[in-house]
Amino acid sequence: MRDLDGLKRELEHTRLTAVTRRHFLRHCGTGLGALWLATTAGAVDRLGFARAPAEPLAPLPPQFPAKAKRVIYLHMAGAPSQLELFDYKPVLARLDGQDCPPSFLEGKRFAFISGVPKMLGPQFPFHPSGQAGAWISDRLPHFERHIDDVCFVRSMRTDEFNHAPAQLMLHTGSPRFGHPSLGSWVTYGLGTENQNLPGYIVLVSGGKTPDGGKSLWGSGFLPSVYQGVQCRAQGDPVLFLSNPADVSRPERRRVLDAIGDINREQHARHGDPETLTRIAQYELAFRMQVSASEAMDLSRETAAVHARYGTQPGAESFANNCLLARRLAERGVRFIQLYHWGWDSHGASESEALTTGFPKRCLEVDQPIGALLSDLKERGLLEETLVIWGGEFGRTPMRENRNGQEMKFVGRDHHPGAFTVWLAGGGVKPGFSYGATDEMGYNIVENPVEVRDLQATIIRLLGFDHHKLSLPFQGLDQKITGVKPTRIVREIIA
Repeated sequence: MRDLDGLKRELEHTRLTAVTRRHFLRHCGTGLGALWLATTAGAVDRLGFARAPAEPLAPLPPQFPAKAKRVIYLHMAGAPSQLELFDYKPVLARLDGQDCPPSFLEGKRFAFISGVPKMLGPQFPFHPSGQAGAWISDRLPHFERHIDDVCFVRSMRTDEFNHAPAQLMLHTGSPRFGHPSLGSWVTYGLGTENQNLPGYIVLVSGGKTPDGGKSLWGSGFLPSVYQGVQCRAQGDPVLFLSNPADVSRPERRRVLDAIGDINREQHARHGDPETLTRIAQYELAFRMQVSASEAMDLSRETAAVHARYGTQPGAESFANNCLLARRLAERGVRFIQLYHWGWDSHGASESEALTTGFPKRCLEVDQPIGALLSDLKERGLLEETLVIWGGEFGRTPMRENRNGQEMKFVGRDHHPGAFTVWLAGGGVKPGFSYGATDEMGYNIVENPVEVRDLQATIIRLLGFDHHKLSLPFQGLDQKITGVKPTRIVREIIA
């Protein structure tokens, strides 16, 4: 009997150990648990996330007056060197070829650098530009014409020094898979203005998808209707969007009606919200057969527009995607994400060298970005469209030396400690620079900005408190900015 009593006590102890603080707070019937549940429920209700189940993308008003209605995010996958574009360091130029100071190496982790690398000065000439005299290299002459329209954040940093985790951190708030992307959170919170197109569209160029893969635009634990929809430059914008041969549009309508009846019966029986998402996605695809094909048809643009962007209809290119971004923005798509691959300038090959591959990437994006900013501005869209440009981290002021040996081509290693992004339109201060790095471009010396701070600021420009744009999941009110202290960078908001 004593052994049985001991076993019972052990089992009870094990059960109590498994009851975590979060479970206690959530499930306690009185006291703290009830109080927590009441306040949390009230916070969620105040956001007004009340949509008809059949309309998961219906537009909703923001929590506060918004400065931006939509986002165009231009991500340069592989991380372009800020030291060759925007962060001019004349002292670094003078130290070119000298041994790296020991203080730069002690206790630091690098993706590839080993031993004692040489310092590497900027590879292209810089000059001041615009009314504020912002320094910029000669690699982006088309973009430079808009330097007084953009806001530079020169003091970004991240916790991740490899591509996939850093890209996931930037776009989902976590270096691990399974979290919703920024575009998914925005679409979840605001819906979209055009119910005939996805609220979140992704366009990829450069020949490869980013290292983080499609999780960068996934919906994680949000309903799957809020994930990004990747569109193509050739053929159907989305695979299998067109009807099969000998299937008419009325026939497709009858098939969808029959499938919808079955799905609604399944939902009534099991109550799975993903069933309603499936119905909504089938209906959206049916509407997209007309709307998406029209929106993605670049042949409708004039020869002058194609000359401005440098586009070639039917090709996969960043230029085409920039023109598509403008067409989608003016049609009310909420979040438009462009990924351009090929910026990983290690110097491991000619295509990765700062002196060869890097200038080619600049040529691929410079004219289209300039055209996009001009187009948005002329059409009155820039002031309500937040345009963001940047990579997942920066590059080192030292020349990369794998296995301690100087490499044939010139390159820089990954550097999470300092990089530059710029923003335009959507309520940010034009012609403004925020933050600064030291004379080597290695450490931030003024106004550091974490990835989560940038995310919180984007969310605020769209009219939300990032703390309240959340969803209960796994015992926590999950949000894009995670649980660490986060601030809105109010200094860059106009």
